[in-house]
Amino acid sequence: MQGFCPLASGSKGNAIFFGTKNTRILIDAGISAKTVAERLDEIGVDLRDIDAILITHEHTDHIKGLSSLALRYRIPVFANSDTAKAIVEILGEAPRFKIFSTGETFEFGDIEVHPFSIQHDTLDPVAFTIRTGQIKTGFCTDLGFATTLVKNHLQNCDYLYIEANHQPSMVHACSRPPIYKQRVLSRQGHLSNEQCAELLEAVVHPDLKHIHLAHLSQECNCPELALDIIYQKLLQLGYQIETSIAFQESISRAVIF
Repeated sequence: MQGFCPLASGSKGNAIFFGTKNTRILIDAGISAKTVAERLDEIGVDLRDIDAILITHEHTDHIKGLSSLALRYRIPVFANSDTAKAIVEILGEAPRFKIFSTGETFEFGDIEVHPFSIQHDTLDPVAFTIRTGQIKTGFCTDLGFATTLVKNHLQNCDYLYIEANHQPSMVHACSRPPIYKQRVLSRQGHLSNEQCAELLEAVVHPDLKHIHLAHLSQECNCPELALDIIYQKLLQLGYQIETSIAFQESISRAVIF
């Protein structure tokens, strides 16, 4: 498959497949190797053909499957140095790392990857833009605030995978402890539906082809609400762009290049 497909998105685990003619990668590995293999099979991809795993940060819902994927299948892992150190401490073992520097573009196979800083409560969290040929895709979740840097890097994307984690009123009303609510709503937490809409307002353009709304909270959001808020914002800006949800328990809409 040439394109990308979210395999899982949310607090229970995150993983995305991205593939070109010559290169096949995963972005994050927060679900089991068995589940990754099953969901890759649904899109006609063999787990044994994965060339690398890119890691955004060390939270468990992004690295839970690394032990099996990186060690049993010997898949190299791209991460910055702080994230790599944290992964070793969490897993108690070291995958075959390829270390990148946050803010510096690198090439792998026929793709160009740019990792850039985001605000989240981990050591050195990143989001990615990936270029293949003339196509630019932005993958940006797990951030509490969209900085100018984030907005600059997400300019002129053909496809966007961005966070619409929660609705603040639902966070306040949920039964979670205050420390959870404070974290989610903070600048080191997660983007709300409205913050996602504001980010889109800064980066939307006529050639944007598709938007995935990702990392939705199952307790403090609902897909219909997130889609409606984004739809209304795009309508207000004069755009009608296909938008879909990245699901937790199944693969989501695949984008074919």
